[in-house]
Amino acid sequence: MKQLIVILIALLSFQIQGQTTINGKVVNSKNQPIVGANIYLEGTYDGSTSNANGEFSFTSSETGTQTLIVSYLAYETFTMVGDLSYFKDLTIKLKEDVSTLDAVVLSAGTFSAGDNSKVSVLKPLDVVTTASALGDFVGALQTLPGTSTVSEDGRLFVRGGDANETQIFIDGIRVFTPYTPTTNNTPTRGRYSPFLFDGITFSTGGYSAEYGQALSSVLLLNTIDEPDQEKTDIGIMSVGASLGNTQKWGDNSLSVNASYVNLAPYIALLPDRNDWEKPFETFAGEAVYRHKTDSGLFKFYGAFDTSNFELTQEHIDFSEGANFKLNNKNLYMNGSYSGILTDTWSMFGGLSFTRANNKLGILTSDVNNTENSFHAKLKFKNRFSNRFKLYYGAEYFATNYDETFEDETSDEVDYGYNNNIAAAFAEADIFISKKLAFKTGIRAEYSQLFKDFNVAPRLSLAYKTSNKSQLSLAYGNFYQNPASDILKFEQDLKAENTTHYIMNYQYNADGRIFRAETYYKKYSNLVKFDTDFTRFDSNFSSNGSGYAKGLDLFWRDSKAIKNFDYWLSYSYLDTKRDYRNYPMEAQPNFANKHNVSVVGKYFVTKWRSQVGFSYGLASGRTYTNPNEPGFLNEKTKTFNNLSLNWAYLISPQKILYASVNNVLGYKNINGYQYSSTPDLNGQFNRRALRPAADQFFFVGFFWTISEDKKSNQLDNL
Repeated sequence: MKQLIVILIALLSFQIQGQTTINGKVVNSKNQPIVGANIYLEGTYDGSTSNANGEFSFTSSETGTQTLIVSYLAYETFTMVGDLSYFKDLTIKLKEDVSTLDAVVLSAGTFSAGDNSKVSVLKPLDVVTTASALGDFVGALQTLPGTSTVSEDGRLFVRGGDANETQIFIDGIRVFTPYTPTTNNTPTRGRYSPFLFDGITFSTGGYSAEYGQALSSVLLLNTIDEPDQEKTDIGIMSVGASLGNTQKWGDNSLSVNASYVNLAPYIALLPDRNDWEKPFETFAGEAVYRHKTDSGLFKFYGAFDTSNFELTQEHIDFSEGANFKLNNKNLYMNGSYSGILTDTWSMFGGLSFTRANNKLGILTSDVNNTENSFHAKLKFKNRFSNRFKLYYGAEYFATNYDETFEDETSDEVDYGYNNNIAAAFAEADIFISKKLAFKTGIRAEYSQLFKDFNVAPRLSLAYKTSNKSQLSLAYGNFYQNPASDILKFEQDLKAENTTHYIMNYQYNADGRIFRAETYYKKYSNLVKFDTDFTRFDSNFSSNGSGYAKGLDLFWRDSKAIKNFDYWLSYSYLDTKRDYRNYPMEAQPNFANKHNVSVVGKYFVTKWRSQVGFSYGLASGRTYTNPNEPGFLNEKTKTFNNLSLNWAYLISPQKILYASVNNVLGYKNINGYQYSSTPDLNGQFNRRALRPAADQFFFVGFFWTISEDKKSNQLDNL
């Protein structure tokens, strides 16, 4: 018995002598104790938690080199590797995790619409349920601050920039011809249906070095990565019909969407100011194929549309009016792959091809132009840590443009150009803490057309002023080659240039968001010419300049009133340019000094309905009155538009939808057309340029057939 006791005491003594004590204290960056942190040796059950003073202590029988792990919610995990004997009297300082939801966000100049965004100013549903948008995502974005109301055009005019200065990307790859062509004084629409997109980022300035050839703005559209179920969408509308279907099998999925629009029945019922020989007709189809691999996702997006029409419009110089006809065919293909290479490395690669053909008849002239454009991009991301991420890559743009022109008085003439641009970019996200972050980058471009090399730095900073607010600054230099209407006649030019300075304040609480942003833009190397419009005999130069400065305000609230969601936008713009055929610096005729937008949506449970309204107000735009001295010397009257919409759920998967644009029938005037010669009194006669129709009515029935028998097309209306 005595021998057994001696053996037990010896074994116990040996075990106690073989134990090592690990102890220390866990604190934050302000040396305040962290209570409840987990401390343990990797691969063992040995560990403890920190007490009220941040202190911890535990023993282990392990020996040699070990890995000590310290973790706590909202802080970065701490790792220490060394001999166990050194894990004594430690002071471990944990850094805040900069990837948490309450961390600072680099957001100056950027509006996001997506469920995966930390700060979504818009939701995917908002993009197409805005009353004035008429189902066009570009129309919904025109209710945001920073945009100008150019109702007869329909494209995005951002912060004193014309529509050519905004570029659109699908899954990170350039779309060269994003809008459906149209006639004078009739707004265009985006080609692509919101049916296939789940995220939108609209940057009004100061954007990433990854994107170039855009002086004012970039719009990023992301297709759905993975559909949640198989379904079929059917739409019957007052202007046509649509059909969509999604299939899933294994690691693959395919979504297709087709639409047909013919305005002949609508115009027969509600004639407008145009004399239509052939009302507008278009057929469009698009598809997204997706394939998931073990470490990535492959997408292929394709879209084709064809449209044609012929009409005669009133013209001040022709009593019989001006005849205009158009036939357009457009093909766009986009393939991309994004994948994870290692724990810290990932990559993205993509290609796009566009072929667009327009056949136009203008009075007695015939114009036929074809554009073939190509974009290739390769990008890598290295995530060194949550605090430092590095992006870099290269891309290549190639455009071939050919045009033939002939009329009754001249033989056929050919114009065209090749515009090839190589670019490389590098950018880093640096998070100093949850409160302070930087994004710094640089972009370099070489234009084969101009044989010119440009370097464009970019920088943004964000500081979190409280748990619900932050302040951001952004700076960037941007280059863009002139548009086709100039390059087809003259290639001895320079890339147009602008510099952005932006300051942004953002408050984001539960269900409420407020943004205030001020900016200044300086333009140089803008193209000038000495004729009424671009011609083969115009004298071109890159001596133009300009500026734009202003203030944008945005407020959204979905909490104050039950079932009611609304947002308010206001923009103040002060801009002048000396470019194109301007004889002096002046406010361009596409710019409004004041823009106001109010959007509201209310769901009436008892009626199973969502009703909405959208009101837009814009101050007058400049025009030149040749009967008075000066250039762009007068302004149109204020623009007003109140639109209403209503979606009624007949059943969970059947919806009846109706909308009215400009419900009050306000007589908006887009400008004036003056005669080319004066009358006997020396006065130039004029006519008001009014919309083709003061109001537009839309009615549609939408039916979804899905696995869950609950999904509907409310997201797509």
